Amino acid sequence: MNTAHGIGILSTGIYLPAGRLSGKEIAAAAGLPEEVVEKKMGIKEKVVPEKDDHTCGMGIKAAQKAIDLAGIKPEEIDLVIYIGEEHKEYPLWTAGIKLQEEVGATNAWSFDVALRCGTTVMAVKLAKDMMVADDSIQTVLLAGGYRNVDFINYENPRTRFMFNLAAGGGALLLQKGAGKNEVLESHLITDGSFSEDVVVRAGGTKLPASKETIEQQLHYLDVTDPEGMKSRLEEKSMKNFIEVIEKSLEKSGYSTNDIDYLAILHMKKSAHEYVLKELGLSEEQSIYLSEYGHIGQIDQILSLELAEKEGKIKPGDIVVLVSAGIGYAWGATTIRWG
Repeated sequence: MNTAHGIGILSTGIYLPAGRLSGKEIAAAAGLPEEVVEKKMGIKEKVVPEKDDHTCGMGIKAAQKAIDLAGIKPEEIDLVIYIGEEHKEYPLWTAGIKLQEEVGATNAWSFDVALRCGTTVMAVKLAKDMMVADDSIQTVLLAGGYRNVDFINYENPRTRFMFNLAAGGGALLLQKGAGKNEVLESHLITDGSFSEDVVVRAGGTKLPASKETIEQQLHYLDVTDPEGMKSRLEEKSMKNFIEVIEKSLEKSGYSTNDIDYLAILHMKKSAHEYVLKELGLSEEQSIYLSEYGHIGQIDQILSLELAEKEGKIKPGDIVVLVSAGIGYAWGATTIRWG
């Protein structure tokens, strides 16, 4: 396969705040045994934001690292896609335009996208499709930050599966004819039957913020129908998770037998092990992010960076980025590394 005219990943960038919350501290806050948090939930510790670690700001720091690593001038970037969270410095704001300005991408235009923890995978597909369709788009920066940890109330057992939410920034630089790390095909599934299962109840048009909503702690993530969601999700989640991986590979001319490395989001340990087993992968073919937590859509970028540093991926390897996000969304992208 000729990669000369393909779209490849030039570089990645990660910014992690200095703050950390240990499994022991989470257990104490939630009134849970330490062993449950560290072994079952798989959180030894997680990254949390410090005072000046704002959402777009963390994306800017990650983007600057990716640009420096790629050795390109910011003016060469044609498009900036913001892949961070909607929870950011200001409630109504196009963060991508701020990020574009701060990194010096003066010849680019920008917009924000959102698909919760599926945003990066979706944005990679979107960027590639736009680059194929528009000759004027040669280099694309995907960057953003995440700190949905702010919405976690450790005293609410309904949101226990989200106690791993963390903070950080991530970036990817894509370029036509990069000649390396070729982005192949993606596959995504969304299921609207889960669309209102996990929400922050107050602060929107349905229930505007007020003194009462703050007193009632309605500005945290909550689950509207815990039992119903659990039974419906158990039926569909892992099936869809495996399906997006298989379809992404199939569209790219490969199968699960060809996977060399899986860049997967942080989830409970048993689910992580289940996915590896279903795909016939060893623990060495992935990284379990137990010392970072779940940095939303930044997990795949972090996993890629860690895998490179640890020598887990080499030229010619087939790498799959996979995500799942509340809403619910599942997505995977196949990359031929090197």
